[in-house]
Amino acid sequence: MKTAMTALLLFTAAPALAQPAAAPPPMPAQLPFSPAVPAGGLLFLSGQIGQVPEGMDRHTDGFDAAVKGAMDAIGAILTSNGLDYGDVVKCTVMLADMTDWPRFNAAYPPYFKGKRLPARSAFGANGLALGAPLEVECIAALR
Repeated sequence: MKTAMTALLLFTAAPALAQPAAAPPPMPAQLPFSPAVPAGGLLFLSGQIGQVPEGMDRHTDGFDAAVKGAMDAIGAILTSNGLDYGDVVKCTVMLADMTDWPRFNAAYPPYFKGKRLPARSAFGANGLALGAPLEVECIAALR
């Protein structure tokens, strides 16, 4: 066990090397979590990642496409539970690079057009799932 733990620590502590743009890894067929879980009058949504389409810049149009992917996935989960973006009360945004925060702030509000913006937190995260540049998780009020 000690050897496995040492290997894990070495792997996570290794600096990231610059790599050419590559296609994101495919999503596993069966992920070990629910898209959303109702509890106490709220719907807790699992984090949705956004991925940059191959060949696009991670900090320009590609990042905007990743935001759209994550937010559209959130919209689909809300819809499947009879809700919409107006029912969202809190979002947490994790960014692989905090320099993308202004771009996220520009791409995020249109999803709530005509509705109040939910409470929100954002922070930088090192190593999001599948190399995604962002992950967004939300809590919505059930009707």
